[in-house]
Amino acid sequence: MGQTYERIEGRIRTFIEEQPLFFTATAPLAGDGHVNLSPKGRKGTLVVVDERTLAYLDFGGSGAETIAHVRENGRITLMWCAFAGPPKVLRVHGQGEAVLRDDPRWAELIPYFKDADGAAARAIIVVRARRISDACGFAVPFMDYREERTQHAEHFGRKTDEEFAAYCEKKPHVGVSLDGLPALPLPLPARTD
Repeated sequence: MGQTYERIEGRIRTFIEEQPLFFTATAPLAGDGHVNLSPKGRKGTLVVVDERTLAYLDFGGSGAETIAHVRENGRITLMWCAFAGPPKVLRVHGQGEAVLRDDPRWAELIPYFKDADGAAARAIIVVRARRISDACGFAVPFMDYREERTQHAEHFGRKTDEEFAAYCEKKPHVGVSLDGLPALPLPLPARTD
């Protein structure tokens, strides 16, 4: 049977920090809008800021649905699944905010990510937990984690910030979402750090 938790601490925090993969889910307010569900990886790109707050780096490479949705309404759910060890599914339902590169808070938050930061970082998504809960995870299969994929970091690591900004401007659904909501401001803001 699942439980709810007041804080991200102890074994809940350890579980989050040990997972190599998590998922984000967001949606616009419009009932006919596109629900977005994204897998997130890359070691060190998600941090527990405090007992009710998480943050992760939002990288370029696809659209900007999460940014658009949290800018519109803030609703976001993060989910982790135990693919090894005891079965568990953990969800954090929260209020999300996109901290963009020109926001003064960027310089305060980016040190949390140490070496995970990279040329393709375009926002930091901050999630303030409203509900923290787990479920049994009995139906989640066992899967073996082998290693990180390096292609994303390597590809964008070869780009200057100016080249990355030009890349963002050419991509569809970066400046606006699939449903026409404002997403990542273009031209891409310069970093405040």
